[in-house]
Amino acid sequence: MILLVLIASVLIAGVTIYQYREQSKDYHADRLERKEEQIKQSIVYTIQKTTYPVTTENLEYIFMDEIYQIADVQNVNFNIYDLEGQLIKSSRPTFERDSISTCLSAEVLNNLQDSTDERYVEEKSTAGDKYQASYTYITDTKFKPVGILNLPYFEDNSFNNKELKEFLMRLGGVYLLMLLIAIALAYFISKYITRSLQTVSDKLNQTNFEKRNEKILVDNPSQEIGKLIEAYNAMIDELEQSAVKLARSEREQAWREMAKQVAHEIKNPLTPMRLSVQSFERKFDPQDPNIHKKVDEYSRTLIQQIDTLSNIASAFSNFADMPAQQNETLNVVKIVKLALDIFQEDYIHFICEEEEIIAKWDRTQLIRVVTNLVKNAIQAVPMVEAPRILVTVASEGEDVKITVEDNGVGIEDEYREKIFEPKFTTKSSGMGLGLGMVKNIVEMYKGSIDFTSKKDTGTVFTVRFPKA
Repeated sequence: MILLVLIASVLIAGVTIYQYREQSKDYHADRLERKEEQIKQSIVYTIQKTTYPVTTENLEYIFMDEIYQIADVQNVNFNIYDLEGQLIKSSRPTFERDSISTCLSAEVLNNLQDSTDERYVEEKSTAGDKYQASYTYITDTKFKPVGILNLPYFEDNSFNNKELKEFLMRLGGVYLLMLLIAIALAYFISKYITRSLQTVSDKLNQTNFEKRNEKILVDNPSQEIGKLIEAYNAMIDELEQSAVKLARSEREQAWREMAKQVAHEIKNPLTPMRLSVQSFERKFDPQDPNIHKKVDEYSRTLIQQIDTLSNIASAFSNFADMPAQQNETLNVVKIVKLALDIFQEDYIHFICEEEEIIAKWDRTQLIRVVTNLVKNAIQAVPMVEAPRILVTVASEGEDVKITVEDNGVGIEDEYREKIFEPKFTTKSSGMGLGLGMVKNIVEMYKGSIDFTSKKDTGTVFTVRFPKA
């Protein structure tokens, strides 16, 4: 890139200098031709009004005074030669005539005679300055040549050279800026190219079976790096599928073990209950004087075993350890702030435009709702370069709205319908009871919870519940 800028600057500078020189050359040639045409018209006019016969010998008398008048009007000096190349008359002062050639060379006469337009321009240089000299015939009223008009023209390129210098200075400044920009771009492009390899290396080092691994996304990688990225992403897909299968297998195994334990615990009281019923049926005698006492003992035994079954069922149904509902009047803003105090992450932010929002809720369960939603948000942003979690509390008429927003990995469409199901989770650890418990708590207070999510952009959970 730097080489291209340097080559372009040299080429453009060369073309610019060439263009200025050609333009200057064309300008001087055109100016010389215009001056020559103006002088010729003045000469024709002088010839037409002279009383002398228009011959070569009379040219000196015809232009004795008129040559100076023409030179003054046209602001240019010129010379008149006869057809043999001898100087007849010059518009220059007498003391300058020593520098004027009194006889034209044979080369000039031959070139003028051989030219198709009866005009010859000679280019010369003297004392380092370039000048041109044009030669053309002076004709009589019948267009017969009677003399030669010589017009010296000195090229003044000082203005063009000044303009060229200024233009090259500006062009040099522009290309210097472009060169600096090219150096900066070359640096960042080289860093970008090597960044692909660094990204692959970092992702390989961060690969962990126990967490969700992100795929490598690199725009326009080279063919070799592209194949490496494809292989890595395929491995991540297989690893994620294996993790999901393993998590599902572990949960199923845990529930199977729990079911076995529950079945075993249920069988323990059922056995004495069965034996008691069989014994009572076998020994029942309505005439027995102690029949009431035996019925009481039998009833107590059955009630005891039934209580044991009830305790087992209660323990299983209360697996999430949900406390009983305790309504109390509290400041939702204060309680949400209190729930956020347990988190040490500096990317968790809280916003509320009101100092106090009063509602009837259970303090402990409100804290549990907020902490579970924030924990889920924290688990969604470990791989984000600049993680951010925003918790907001606001009043909406008679309702309270709490939102927990993150910029994490998002929730895939295939999991949207199952996200609040008990025992469902996309993580390899945990029983999947968090969001299900949150939904149960919110609905217990006649509220609602929903969410919006976009993959690799983030998720927003919104909880609404009445103030009273």
